[in-house]
Amino acid sequence: MSTVDARLAAVRPSPRQQAWQEMEYIAFAHFGINTFTDREWGEGTEEPALFSPTALDAGQWVDACRRAGMRMIILTAKHHDGFCLWPSAHTEHSVRQSPWRQGRGDVVREVADACRAGGLRFGVYCSPWDRHEPSYGNSPAYNQFFRRQLTELLTGYGEIAEVWFDGACAEGPNGRRQEYDWESYYRLVRQLQPQAVIAICGPDVRWVGNESGLARDDEWSVLPAAAAADDDVATHFQHVDSQAGDLADGARLAAAERLIWYPAECDVSIRPGWFYHAAEDLRVKSLPHLEDIYYRSVGRNSVLLLNVPPDRRGLFHEYDVARLAELRRSLARTFAENLARVGTLQADSQADAGHGAAAALDRRADTWWSAAPDCRQAVLELDLGAAPPAFDRLELREPIALGQRITRFRLEGWDHGCWRLICEGASVGYRRLERLGRIQVPRVRLVIDQARESPALATFGLYLS
Repeated sequence: MSTVDARLAAVRPSPRQQAWQEMEYIAFAHFGINTFTDREWGEGTEEPALFSPTALDAGQWVDACRRAGMRMIILTAKHHDGFCLWPSAHTEHSVRQSPWRQGRGDVVREVADACRAGGLRFGVYCSPWDRHEPSYGNSPAYNQFFRRQLTELLTGYGEIAEVWFDGACAEGPNGRRQEYDWESYYRLVRQLQPQAVIAICGPDVRWVGNESGLARDDEWSVLPAAAAADDDVATHFQHVDSQAGDLADGARLAAAERLIWYPAECDVSIRPGWFYHAAEDLRVKSLPHLEDIYYRSVGRNSVLLLNVPPDRRGLFHEYDVARLAELRRSLARTFAENLARVGTLQADSQADAGHGAAAALDRRADTWWSAAPDCRQAVLELDLGAAPPAFDRLELREPIALGQRITRFRLEGWDHGCWRLICEGASVGYRRLERLGRIQVPRVRLVIDQARESPALATFGLYLS
């Protein structure tokens, strides 16, 4: 094994990162004063009285997300306009000054409680950019103000699974650009919610680089980063070009002072905008579009964060709910039965009796096939018998607690006396999904051509859509 491969193979996710990755598919809920002004970005001068949902029901949000297969809701507790969906003690620009619930309402509380009751995890988006707050631009004063608001969110609503920081920044009323004290924010999150991942402008989860919900064809979780004194709160996002085509360039990896586990989150809205606009009711993304997003996010070693904006009633719109359910039915139908389980899977190498090829078919995340310690290449061959089923989807999963090991693979089918290529790729990671033409062959084989360490698979799956 090369020195670079050894370093790459040694990088592992933290427990909080692993738990986050296992959620796979989560919801964003952009809701706030913009919902009632029909805007995407507010000015911070809006009257709180405009916030007046007529039938807010966080339980309806949770029910729609749970039925859709989502595992968390992240609420925009404060967007750039500075309007707080909780009765913050540090500003008057909040729900406390609105007529909703006679000024005694708390959207954050209602959503957090509904998530807990419905079995979903809860996260918060809190924008550092605040167009209402007078201290914005006076960096020390505003950083203290922002930490106080964070403290309210992180201590008053139970367990928080993800803290989502937007990087938008501007000048304040004093004409000076605000300098965010990111590391102090991170230390506060670690102190108050140690199990929460800090995302986007944070050390745990990175932005994929677009708002289309699409990961790269090969999305890597092990990336180079600049040296930092405190790894747990390092500002990794400042050292990663999220929009670069290849984040795992070999030369950069080899030259890196340090390597980190820094997985991608793919954010996208079910509608053209992030907040609800009645004019977009007939522009909800189609089922084929959402399926494509799913395969190119969840199916590319990333987590899909799909925004569903509550409307002026305070409900997920019927059209959005119907499309979420439609996507759920389509995916459930496709992945209901692993057709590889009808065959016999054998590997040309295994670490020991407890890590044989059958472990890749047992539907358990905590068992896996692993090649012998000295192997960097391996072949798993599946005999599908004399009457093989047709399939058009491939699923591969690595046990990422061991790191990201596979760096080149191909699937081949036995066709008229020879092996023919079906598909190929580089990164596998937590989950790799491939859409194929309809295939019906008596044997298939997965050839792992390159790996940083002895390759391992928790799942090898074939499905028919």
